[in-house]
Amino acid sequence: MRFVRFREIHPSANAETMGLDLPVRPRLGLHLDPGPDGRGGNVLPLDALPGVGDDPDRARALDDADLAAYLAADTQLAATRAGLERLPDPAPLVLPAARARLLAPIHRPGKIVCVGHNYREHVEEQGLPIPDRPTLFAKWANAVVGDGDPVVRPDVTDALDLEAELAVVIGTTARRVPESLALAHIAGWTVVNDVSARDLQGTKPALKPGQHGDGQWVRAKGSDTFLPMGPAVVTIDELPDVSNVAIRSWRTATGSQPTLMQDGNTRTMLFSVPQLIAFISAVITLEPGDIIATGTPSGVGVFRTPPVFLVPGDVASVEIAGIGRLDNPIVASDGTVPQGSPAAILLQDRG
Repeated sequence: MRFVRFREIHPSANAETMGLDLPVRPRLGLHLDPGPDGRGGNVLPLDALPGVGDDPDRARALDDADLAAYLAADTQLAATRAGLERLPDPAPLVLPAARARLLAPIHRPGKIVCVGHNYREHVEEQGLPIPDRPTLFAKWANAVVGDGDPVVRPDVTDALDLEAELAVVIGTTARRVPESLALAHIAGWTVVNDVSARDLQGTKPALKPGQHGDGQWVRAKGSDTFLPMGPAVVTIDELPDVSNVAIRSWRTATGSQPTLMQDGNTRTMLFSVPQLIAFISAVITLEPGDIIATGTPSGVGVFRTPPVFLVPGDVASVEIAGIGRLDNPIVASDGTVPQGSPAAILLQDRG
């Protein structure tokens, strides 16, 4: 199954005709026949499925459009499957994807545990030794945005970079979990872009003469809007094996076609998803809705010659086969973009 959070676009023709700007609440849904980029097909609202709201925890999750809470209340997806079976014909209830603005699927994760230096070729492009254990850092919910949402480049950085990453969505509480049982604690997978301010991070190719970084990665990776996520959570039963999936990223600059930045595969991970869950949960309890960003392959901008950084007007894109794609416009700290730039066009198209 492919779970999404969405907001219906122009749900009431009468309201639009009357000039009313009515707030439209987010909802949860299933994305049907999404196509290769995860944006086509139709969206079936979960609250349309018979019986899914009978349980008070599921009903509350539906009202709050809280996908993490919904997955925790339907851990084996039994209620969702039963609702689909009881629905004789979903056609009258679905929305064309063009009428559903997909939002970040897990919008307020309790924890975002990120993994650095987890792809062999990414470690090698930095000239670093192969690590003997995962490198962990954290982001927070303030960084989460959805597909098409702006990524804000703060005034304090001139070296914004992208990182395509597979993200694990935790489904059930994991505490001191062995590798052999780790997959049982996963609800599904999503795509994230670990946006990074390389000068704040202190990465040498990004530093100007006399500059130095923070000595840690909090500002560099945890700033507002620095974690685009989505477009869906693909459940582990639909995609049980992520050990050999393609992962790519692109930068689209003004006056140019999209430039492929990263072209990797999860098979070059140094530490597998079960290893990561075992390592993290040995000391950090993972709870439903927590996110593990599993690292990025080589090809990021800072380690190119010369370095390539994102500027306002660019569009940053990341994609994982079988899950979907994110396209996010880069905007200045005041929200502006150059007229006619790829970012301006995307913002206009997405409304």
